[in-house]
Amino acid sequence: MNILITGCAGFIGFHLTNFLSKKYKKSKIIGFDNLNNFYSPAYKKKRLKELKKNKNFYFKKIDLENKKKIENIFKKNKIQIVIHLAAQAGVRDSLKMPNSYFKNNFIGFLNIINASNKNKVKKFIFASSSSVYGDKKKFPLKENVNILPKNIYSATKKINEDIAHDISRISSMKMIGLRFFTVYGKYGRPDMFIFKFLNSLINKKKFYLYNKGNHYRDYTHIDDVVNIIFGLIKKKIFNNFQIFNICSNNPVDLNKLVKFISKSVNIDPKIIKKNRNKIEVLKTHGDNKKILSFLKIKLKKNIFFELSEIINWYKKNQIWKFHS
Repeated sequence: MNILITGCAGFIGFHLTNFLSKKYKKSKIIGFDNLNNFYSPAYKKKRLKELKKNKNFYFKKIDLENKKKIENIFKKNKIQIVIHLAAQAGVRDSLKMPNSYFKNNFIGFLNIINASNKNKVKKFIFASSSSVYGDKKKFPLKENVNILPKNIYSATKKINEDIAHDISRISSMKMIGLRFFTVYGKYGRPDMFIFKFLNSLINKKKFYLYNKGNHYRDYTHIDDVVNIIFGLIKKKIFNNFQIFNICSNNPVDLNKLVKFISKSVNIDPKIIKKNRNKIEVLKTHGDNKKILSFLKIKLKKNIFFELSEIINWYKKNQIWKFHS
């Protein structure tokens, strides 16, 4: 069984690729990434160096716009499962460079899903986002509520879901969309809240806290995320199209998180409280009953139990050097 993972040098992609390379040693695990500079390419190369220790891992540096290169990879390898994680991430930057989101998250998605369908891939698992829900008042959010994206990034994710749903009507390929809420863990993205805040503490920098920290985020540990995707790879799927929330169903108060991290490193933060950035949602809180029931599993990790180990790893590896 050959597996293709796009965005293999990204946070989720790295952990998943490493796990599957070890789990399926007789399979070919092919990874795509363009190693762009959305955040430090050196950090992505650090992850890639770890992945290359697996003898059954094969890396291809590819832009998803390059339809010809993508199709050649599919022709040369009998790929049975595609896990599409590559995308231009970030809510705020989607306003600054919308063309990049169009090329990566729309054109790139079309190229991958069409190549997968053409080459009779059995399962196509793709990354969506909790941001497709927009601002809601009733929680936890279930997969069947109306979605209302409020920025370019989330709009591209909704379009991806719509494209997959349309193709599912004419294809035998099983398509599974994963609405990721906030994922955390070692090798996490340096532009995300936990590592960004740690960077400000260790380097005694000012930290801008939007909406004065009055945000709630639904955090899921990367190990739980990988376990879920592994479960979906193994699980026999009957419906051609499925959407699942990937979340903990346990939102965290960011002000509480700020205090906990500051206390853990014993450094007083230099916080500047700012007004709300209106393109960001106030609260994310997903209902995870559907995925847990579907796979018959339970989540194992709690953020306040895991943070000490993550902070120690961050300091030991001096990850602040990779912040953009």
